[in-house]
Amino acid sequence: MARTAQETPGAPHILIVGGGYVGMYTALRLQKKLKRELRRGEVRITVVDPNSYMTYQPFLPEAAAGNISPRHVVVPLRRVLQKCTVRKARVTELNHEEGWAIVQPLAGTPERITYDYLVMAAGAVPRLLPIPGLAENGISLKTVGEAIHLRNHVLEQLEIAESTDDEELRRKALTFVFVGGGFAGVEAVAELEDMTRDATRYMRKVTPQDLRFMLVEATGRILPEVGPDMGKWTAEQLRGRGIAVKMNTLLKSAVGGRIELSDGSNFLAGTLVWNAGVKPSPVVRLGDLPLDAKGRVKGTEYLTIEGLVRAFTAGDNAAIPDLTQDGEFCPPNAQHAVRQAKLLGDNIVRSLRGKTLKPYVHGDLGTVAGLGLHKGVANPLGFKLKGWPAWFFHRTYHGAMVPTFNRKIRVVADWTLALFLKRETVSLATVEQPRADFELAAVSIAELSSVGR
Repeated sequence: MARTAQETPGAPHILIVGGGYVGMYTALRLQKKLKRELRRGEVRITVVDPNSYMTYQPFLPEAAAGNISPRHVVVPLRRVLQKCTVRKARVTELNHEEGWAIVQPLAGTPERITYDYLVMAAGAVPRLLPIPGLAENGISLKTVGEAIHLRNHVLEQLEIAESTDDEELRRKALTFVFVGGGFAGVEAVAELEDMTRDATRYMRKVTPQDLRFMLVEATGRILPEVGPDMGKWTAEQLRGRGIAVKMNTLLKSAVGGRIELSDGSNFLAGTLVWNAGVKPSPVVRLGDLPLDAKGRVKGTEYLTIEGLVRAFTAGDNAAIPDLTQDGEFCPPNAQHAVRQAKLLGDNIVRSLRGKTLKPYVHGDLGTVAGLGLHKGVANPLGFKLKGWPAWFFHRTYHGAMVPTFNRKIRVVADWTLALFLKRETVSLATVEQPRADFELAAVSIAELSSVGR
């Protein structure tokens, strides 16, 4: 049975579902704009998310490649949202008409939270297709946990190849397939290929020529956000590094690690990374919010939820009209999420104070992508940058954008140390089975005991 949270009588309660870009930045904005009200207890803010941290996703490929410590790409919500209540829990039901949500904490019974204002900022999850073997053998790169696992897994594949003479097993271990030619897919394959090539310098049996990296894209180009010319240049650069780039190609099956592509290719691969798009978090379907055909919350240019009162949304889980392009919606990227969140926070304050809301209008700042150490592609404000200048701009931009001064310093420190120290290429795959040695010891004790009897 759900229990009711203790409330402050008369104080408007703002419930933010999701602690990602939109959730965290909206809460930060509200903390700033409602400083006096929060201090006096005249308003309350609760942030609910399954994680107690916000992940700066543009750094995940670098975290997977070991250029940045994984702990430095996450921001602890309780540290930055000290005026808010942060609940590490999942929303399991939501009724906006009556103004309540049911949340399931880590332990204990579900709790019923009542609210006055809702911010739906649950973000997105990987968009999986019904491809045989994909769910069992694939992995995405949207969380810090996936970045850590992918790094350890890729390095472990090198260890497998180094320690066996079985050619079929070696070829499988040294074959890495990445599906999806957007930013996430391209940056992931480029960063991990760069790291893997670096790691082979310390091996006797595995050479860079043994590595087989492949990028599979369903459309006719990669990185569409940077334009056709820059996308073509990127594909040529990847191919020049020995990465096979297959366009107009679909993944048909991955059963048992055997990759089957629509162009007829059929081979074994030890690694399958899926970055072929995202879809709104399932949380948006757990209540009475209006959704479009793609499962996104129907939003307005004021970042309110269509047809509802005191309900707001933005980011990857929302369909927000793009006022700069008729009939289009804002794309699901970090640039929009951060800027929408600031206006969303301002519009909630305006709503609380009875003022007119402002529409979300943006100017495109361009896009940047890292392609490994000292390599990148970017088109900031219409200027085309390639190679080292693009890589430098990529780091400068994201170094400035990563939240909090603490994280900026830590990230810059990681990059600075990398200029003088060699990259660590040690697999810590045993962390995923931390009790293995303990259980082995327990078995040994049991065997000795049986012998003694």
